Amino acid sequence: MSPAQLSHFDLSRNYTYADYLTWKFELIELVKGKMLRPLSGPSRRHQDYVANILGQLLPFLRGKPCRAYHAPFDVRLPPPGGANFDEQVYTVVQPDVCVVCDPAKLDDRGCLGAPDWVIEIISPGHTARDTKIKFDLYEESGVGEYWILFPGEQTIAVYLLEGGRYRLSTEYAEPGPVPVRTLPGLTFDWSDIFTSP
Repeated sequence: MSPAQLSHFDLSRNYTYADYLTWKFELIELVKGKMLRPLSGPSRRHQDYVANILGQLLPFLRGKPCRAYHAPFDVRLPPPGGANFDEQVYTVVQPDVCVVCDPAKLDDRGCLGAPDWVIEIISPGHTARDTKIKFDLYEESGVGEYWILFPGEQTIAVYLLEGGRYRLSTEYAEPGPVPVRTLPGLTFDWSDIFTSP
């Protein structure tokens, strides 16, 4: 039986994707079986940034094999060499934006395996979630390109996976082009991302 409220969960216990499917909360994530405290709904500005990114990304992807998704969208990351059964998947996250170029990773429940590109937008009070916990997770899982947007500083940190480790490629903190390695030919303008009415 599934706990009806978050307060009924045993946070010291390991959970699987099979457990996760029985819950009624959209913003919960699991990392290696441990539940991350749920985030409140994203701010208006956060949503503006996601919309700005998708507004440029979706037209670019039209007619191409890659697909873009935004939270809530389950990304299940099985352990290396692990089985893909729900009871054996201990990590499920909901990136703010992700791009998946291998259609075999997509099913009706989301993505099974590492996306090619992930973008996370820092929420106040949750910096460590994206800069440490998810950073390490995406690196270990093989996400090839990881962007972290810092709204307060209006900075984009771009990390590229090289030899199994992330390398900070560039930090963008002023107007100008921001190229996407995963999608050659796609370049964002920093100003367009950080526009919020």
